[in-house]
Formats: sequence, C-alpha cells, structure tokens
Amino acid sequence: MVNIFSFILLGMGNVSSLKTLFFLLLLMIYSVTMVGNILIVVLVVADQHLHTPMYFFLGNLSSLETCYSSTILPRLLASFLTGDSSISAHGCITQLHFFCAFASSECYLLAVMSYDRYLAICQPLLYASLMTWKVSLWLTAASWLVGFLSCTIVPSFLSQFKFCGPKKIDHFCDLTPLLELSCSDTRVVTTVSFILCFLNLMFPFLFTLASYVCIIAAILRIPTNMGRQKAFSTCSSHLTVVTVFYGTLITVYMVPRTPQLRQLNKVFSFFYTVLTPLVNPLIYSLRNREVREALRKVLRKALAFTQRSQQFCTPA
Repeated sequence: MVNIFSFILLGMGNVSSLKTLFFLLLLMIYSVTMVGNILIVVLVVADQHLHTPMYFFLGNLSSLETCYSSTILPRLLASFLTGDSSISAHGCITQLHFFCAFASSECYLLAVMSYDRYLAICQPLLYASLMTWKVSLWLTAASWLVGFLSCTIVPSFLSQFKFCGPKKIDHFCDLTPLLELSCSDTRVVTTVSFILCFLNLMFPFLFTLASYVCIIAAILRIPTNMGRQKAFSTCSSHLTVVTVFYGTLITVYMVPRTPQLRQLNKVFSFFYTVLTPLVNPLIYSLRNREVREALRKVLRKALAFTQRSQQFCTPA
C-alpha cells in the first residue's frame, strides 16, 4: 500500500504576485475548453447532417477532451484559489491514471479517425460498406476501453510503492517525477511503462502517419486542383489536430529533464495539457464548413426562441 504521503504540486512555480492573473487566465481557458467541446458534442447529436461516422468520432474526441482537461485544470485552479497545492499520494496516482487513460484513448481515437479519412479518400466506393455504424461503434468503444484498461497497470504498481524525497512535483502528477520520488525498486514498472508507451503512443502514431501518407499520395494523384482541394478539406481539420496533439506530446517527453530546461519543459507541458483541448474545437469550428453551418442553425434557433419568449412575456 502507498504510505501516508503528500506531494507539493509546483504548478506554474513561484508566481504569488501573479496568482490572480494566472487564476483568471486558467479559468477562462478551462471555461472556453468545456463550452467549445460540449458545444461540438451537442451539435453532433442535434444536427442530422452530422450523423455520420466522421462526426460521431469528432463528438467522442470532444468528450475525451472535456474529460482530459478536467483531470488537471480543476485541481490547478483550486490550488490557486485556496493556496493549498498539496495532493495525497493516492490522489496523485488517481490523477495520473485518468490523465493516462484519456490521453491513450485519444491516441487510439485519432488513429481511428485517420483510418476513417483513409477509407473516405482512398476507398470512396467501399466507404459506406466498410465504415458502417456498427463498425464505428466498435472502433470507438475499443479506443475508450483499451486506453482505460492499459492505463490501470502502472497505477496498480505505483499503489504498492513507498515515496520519499523532496515531495515536490512540477506542474501535475506524471509518471517520471513519481518514479524519481519512489523509494521502491522501479525497474519493473519502468519496463512495463515503456512497453505501454509504445503500444498506446507510438503504435497509434505510426498508424496515423501511415494513413496520412496514403491519403496525401491519393490526393496528389487527383488531376484537378479543385478535386485536390475538396479531398484535402475533408481531412485538414483532423490533420491539424493530430499535428498539434502529437507535436506537443512528443516535445514534452523528448526535452531532457535537466534543471536548465525545467521551465521550458513546464511550458510545453502546459501547452500539451491545457491548450491542446482548447484549440481542437476552435480548429474544427473554423476549418469545417458542416460544423460552422450546424452552429449557425443552432444560434438561429436559439435567437428565434429568445425572441418568441420575449414576445410571450411582454404584456399586451
């Protein structure tokens, strides 16, 4: 069992003079992230034109982003508000578990979405028969299930560890700082985490990369500029999301954890954990015509309902 132990989450460091500013900034980012991603889920459910596998996957991606950001930001906001930045070992391991589970599920879901775009562009005549609603449901369920099940292994090891040391963790509860603070033998969990990292990160990344190599090759074979633009527009939003997600993720874990690069690593971690869920709904709303049109319909209906309500409440 984990010994009774608490960690100090350093968060953004010693910023006591800017605490109010950082709190308001993070609160605004979290609010926009939640509203943006929940709005996409609502649009996908409410608009019949978005009842396709591609937008079904998008709705699940936004659901993942909502949960993903909620594992980090509420605790960070509470520490700014109360001044208490301590977290128990159990709480830290739980945060790591859910963060890992949602991130891994997102890796698999992005791979599924790239496969969906591959079928739509490279196999258009077979798309309807290959990407059925049953297949879409199975692929989505597998992404969530594999992500969660695979990320129960390392936390189960950590729950048996004893911790000692300076008790301080940069930004949020990640595996590397927890292993550095452990007094137990970490060789087994290090090996297991390396294998899981390959399965949950590199395998979906390589699959996504291979899918887009095939997609780009197919687009380049289209003879007309208009045809190439139309084909690329169906996957440009997803390609942008994949680039932002994997770009920040790989950068965070490729930057050496040296004292000289600690602040740089913290900046990349902040972008990866906080800003990535924020930009995804912005990318899809700005670059995707169907999502923009669905949003206009919802806004028109909301405006019409507000006007009717005002007319009803106004006395004759």
